[in-house]
Amino acid sequence: MESEMLQSPLLGLGEEDESDLTDWNLPLAFMKKRHCEKIEGSKSLAQSWRMKDRMKTVSVALVLCLNVGVDPPDVVKTTPCARLECWIDPLSMGPQKALETIGANLQKQYENWQPRARYKQSLDPTVDEVKKLCTSLRRNAKEERVLFHYNGHGVPRPTVNGEIWVFNKNYTQYIPLSIYDLQTWMGSPSIFVYDCSNAGLIVKSFKQFALQREQELEVAAINPNHPLAQMPLPPSMKNCIQLAACEANELLPMIPDLPADLFTSCLTTPIKIAFISPFFRIPGRLNDRRTPLGELNWIFTAITDTIAWNVLPRDLFQKLFRQDLLVASLFRNFLLAERIMRSYNCTPVSSPRLPPTYMHAMWQAWDLAVDICLSQTPQTNLSVTNHTGEQGTEGQKHFSCWSNLLHFLCPQHALLCEQLTAFQVWLTMGVENRNPPEQLPIVLQVSGVHRLRALDLLGRFLDLGPWAVSLALSVGIFPYVLKLLQSSARELRPLLVFIWAKILAVDSSCQADLVKDNGHKYFLSVLADPYMPAEHRTMTAFILAVIVNNYNTGQEACLQGNLIAICLEQLNDPHPLLRQWVAICLGRIWQNFDSARWCGVRDSAHEKLYSLLSDPIPEVRCAAVFALGTFVGNSAERTDHSTTIDHNVAMMLAQLINDGSPMVRKELVVALSHLVVQYESNFCTVALQFIEEEKNYPLPSPAAPEGGSLTPVRDGPCTPRLRSVSSYGNIRAVTTARNLNKSLQNLSLNEETGSSVAFSPGNLSTSSSASSTLGSPENEEYILSFETIDKMRRVSSYSSLNSLIGVSFNSVYTQIWRVLLHLAADPYPDVSDLAMKVLNSIAYKATVNARPQRILDTSSLTQSAPASPTNKGMHIHQVGGSPPTTSTSSSSLTNEVPKQPVSRELAAVRPANVTNVGVQYTPHSHQFPRTRKMFDKGPEQTADDADDAVGHKSFISAAVQTGFCDWSAKYFAQPVMKIPEEHDLESQIRKEREWRFLRNARVRKQAQKIIQKGISRLDDQIFLNRNPGVPSVVKFHPFTPCIAVADKDSICFWDWEKGEKLDYFHNGNPRYTRITAMEYLNGQDCSLLLTATDDGAIRVWKNFADLEKNPEMVTAWQGLSDMLPTTRGLRMSVDWEQETGLLMTSGDVRIIRIWDTDREMKVQDIATGADSCVTIPCVTLCDCVVNGDVRFFDPRMPESMKVLQIVKGLTALDIHPQANLFACGSMNQFTAIYNGNGELINNIKYYDGFMGQRVGAISCLAFHPHWPHLAVGSNDFYISVYSVEKRIR
Repeated sequence: MESEMLQSPLLGLGEEDESDLTDWNLPLAFMKKRHCEKIEGSKSLAQSWRMKDRMKTVSVALVLCLNVGVDPPDVVKTTPCARLECWIDPLSMGPQKALETIGANLQKQYENWQPRARYKQSLDPTVDEVKKLCTSLRRNAKEERVLFHYNGHGVPRPTVNGEIWVFNKNYTQYIPLSIYDLQTWMGSPSIFVYDCSNAGLIVKSFKQFALQREQELEVAAINPNHPLAQMPLPPSMKNCIQLAACEANELLPMIPDLPADLFTSCLTTPIKIAFISPFFRIPGRLNDRRTPLGELNWIFTAITDTIAWNVLPRDLFQKLFRQDLLVASLFRNFLLAERIMRSYNCTPVSSPRLPPTYMHAMWQAWDLAVDICLSQTPQTNLSVTNHTGEQGTEGQKHFSCWSNLLHFLCPQHALLCEQLTAFQVWLTMGVENRNPPEQLPIVLQVSGVHRLRALDLLGRFLDLGPWAVSLALSVGIFPYVLKLLQSSARELRPLLVFIWAKILAVDSSCQADLVKDNGHKYFLSVLADPYMPAEHRTMTAFILAVIVNNYNTGQEACLQGNLIAICLEQLNDPHPLLRQWVAICLGRIWQNFDSARWCGVRDSAHEKLYSLLSDPIPEVRCAAVFALGTFVGNSAERTDHSTTIDHNVAMMLAQLINDGSPMVRKELVVALSHLVVQYESNFCTVALQFIEEEKNYPLPSPAAPEGGSLTPVRDGPCTPRLRSVSSYGNIRAVTTARNLNKSLQNLSLNEETGSSVAFSPGNLSTSSSASSTLGSPENEEYILSFETIDKMRRVSSYSSLNSLIGVSFNSVYTQIWRVLLHLAADPYPDVSDLAMKVLNSIAYKATVNARPQRILDTSSLTQSAPASPTNKGMHIHQVGGSPPTTSTSSSSLTNEVPKQPVSRELAAVRPANVTNVGVQYTPHSHQFPRTRKMFDKGPEQTADDADDAVGHKSFISAAVQTGFCDWSAKYFAQPVMKIPEEHDLESQIRKEREWRFLRNARVRKQAQKIIQKGISRLDDQIFLNRNPGVPSVVKFHPFTPCIAVADKDSICFWDWEKGEKLDYFHNGNPRYTRITAMEYLNGQDCSLLLTATDDGAIRVWKNFADLEKNPEMVTAWQGLSDMLPTTRGLRMSVDWEQETGLLMTSGDVRIIRIWDTDREMKVQDIATGADSCVTIPCVTLCDCVVNGDVRFFDPRMPESMKVLQIVKGLTALDIHPQANLFACGSMNQFTAIYNGNGELINNIKYYDGFMGQRVGAISCLAFHPHWPHLAVGSNDFYISVYSVEKRIR
């Protein structure tokens, strides 16, 4: 419908800027996130950053086959030739000493990367020595990794048969060593380094032998007689890592300026080999960043990590660069080896094979760092070393120059600054769908003065969404930010809080790491800091809520850190999101943690939370309900004190039964379900009482419409197929009767008398839902169907509702049961479904416990009498006078003790007032023990019944969930710095809004021109069509040619310009109720449709008249709680004020109730002072009563200002908001239009004859908000639209 208008030219709209501004400033109702998305947590992404099989290289075998002074026979060396081994010239000393010195140097070079490993040297070994060494290291390493380093510069090259060479004992022969045997001795996991010519042959042979082993094992698995079948399963060699100096057909470089072990030098001394000079020595230590060598190593690590992260697949990067410290170091250095050795026509090989990295652009940054180092160091400053490693005198004189180099390299290094700038440009200028930033690993290497900037950029990156958090975690950010929590710098607090909130919103498993490293203390101090902004304290509260969520160690640690007291101090903070998360944090810390619960009791935490139950923000109210629900949901042993607290909390929660937000009511059901689980036996007794008393009360059938009803049954032939509707609550159309399993069908409260009420009966829901029957734990049907609960509600009288909530603890269980009954009839299906699950679980358990049981000893039974009103809290003791035990619960009393005559007759003769003030007599009170023992399952029962009991408890806890806390946590996982799309001037949403507001301005302008010409008659029929049902309410859309026509329980949409039907769907109200009012909300923008039914329920819909989407329920609540559907034809009426977001409701009551839709709360009840019911409340507070009076109210005055007597038997009335007109419809088949002074303009009557208008009894009418159009619905199914004369239009 609107798509056609979108194509029309927007001509003559430049003068409407003022009208557009009005639309821009109007608030939107029910468009918050809680209305636009399902209340559930985000789908957890599979986190691969945390290595499940993190390893450590604990043993290193250094096997050197050098045979100093003797060259191998198959290699012809050049003259001069590369000689240095581990930076030692072997010809500068004796062969044996040279061998030992080289071995010692190699060990030192490895120890720089893994100092804690166990090193064993094997110099010029035999086969047996290698076998002994390898088997010994594998035995000691167990499941950890072992490294095997092989230097074969003094032996022949590897063979194609998969052999390397060692020596015999006399060094007179070269002895082959099979790689197959080496695999057997080394086992897995292992890492192999081969520094020899043709090293690629070893890698190929290794893989072939590994495959051969796999095939042998497969054969052994099939053949039990195979020799390997009886042997333990050897580890797979697929997890082994290999690093080889060159390909299978390549020789090592022999250039004399290079070391002979160039590959080993690259792997173990990368900084030194980068300068390719044995005489250039940079002072310092690799692991000390305060030294030049340490800073250069830091830069090298950042660059190689960045290259690997950008080139390697994520899983391979994790395995090679994050799993093992030594392996990560070797592979970083391997990237350098590939770059250096390729320039000498030598290609290092690895298994697993890596993509080529030697041409990556980040190597230019490394070249820059090396060039800077060289340029800052004149030749005279070179530290010249002799062969013994002693520093020369000239180097000592100029050693101070290195401090200048360090000063240049360290915090102000150009590389890190430039990479951070590039990262910032990526964040600022990039588009939505792009490759990850190459510079992300650089952030981990930044320290000093640039740390703040790096953390700020990191936080901005994490704010892009969960995918960014996962990327950052895969890089290795976690240990970096975890260590920063040890910092006391206040300037880091906001940044670290933001970063950790983003991390925990995506991966909550980090809670254990935080508690282990005492990170929770950092956040406790931040939350307690009054100088921290509320936004950061909110994130801190979220972090702490994650730490204590279902994690007992975290709960204990935060309890010791005084978290409860810190949270309680901030419950009334002006920042609503902080209030919300402080309440959630409290609810989680004492969830199934009794110590925290009692700490909260001592601090009166539950009483302080009561104030949040009336908070203007629904999310805060919901969080408070969650906290109080977990407060009573503890499974610890109950005492009199704790039971009293539970009862008080339950009665406070019950006051939210008619909260305007379904999210709050859903959480209320869950909170009350915790109480049901804790006092299961008591609620089973209540259920059984209802079952017994139900037999004494006949249930009336649903009220049938009287003869004069305005909504007769729809004709069959004209009933079209209803459109399917969908909502976040799974709205279901009720078209067939459900299977009834008749049981608990009594809501009479006549037996309760004489006690002050905690809140008014208006707080009790009396609506119904269209929820369907759901499956119970054991059966396909519910014991309590929807009709059963609905009949219970209608059986109860209005007078009985007045005493529904009392203060007597003895009746708490009965009252909470009735609250759940009303919630099971909630107009929002999610609420109804949850309450149905709770009720049916208890009803099922009660019927299981009530099965006839074989009585072994009748003398063990005793008669029990009702408790005396003057003995508050006294129990009926069992035989011997002992108090009730866990095996003698109220359910067992129900099974074994004969029933007392609890009936209406008994209640009728009961005294109205009892002498003990505050004590309320309840016929079931003697069956409710004041204490609840841990794991009380009710009566003694068979093993099968006991299993059923456990199953039903778990069924309640598992099935009754809302997802509110997880949904709230999504706020921190989603971008919070990003400009909302609706505020982006170039976004599609913004452009569509601009178009709608221009359209609105055109409608207003054209309609105003017609009205200014004057309206003398309003009887030109411009639309006529037969509606699928008898129209009961009609409503024009303010700006589109769409009219909504409601019949008894469905809504039809028509295009009154084209005469086409647009949509038709079910409203979801019970079959004995009818739609009596409709309003368009947000008509100027994204329209919603509000419907009201005569049972007081209000439902709000979206996606109506949209053929691409199904209608969805946005929200629903009980607008009027004191209305019961009757046969009098009375209606619930509503009026909507877009400017303030106020909704006024009235009906068969003596009040006009005003709701604030932004807060989703009732704000005021205005007494009408009329004896008749209100039928038409409006913005000016005008109402029409059935006797024909039209009353006008001013909210500032207690009584009506003006009364007009129009006509008797009035059925419909509406006022035109612009044209000073109002119209009255009569069931006598005419419509009268009056001006504001009460003067008749014209009548639209029924005329006989061929050309006469056909007008049935008027059932509804409504003016267009802008055009001078009047829609009229009649009992003959027809809907008409009348307008002014065509010449005026």
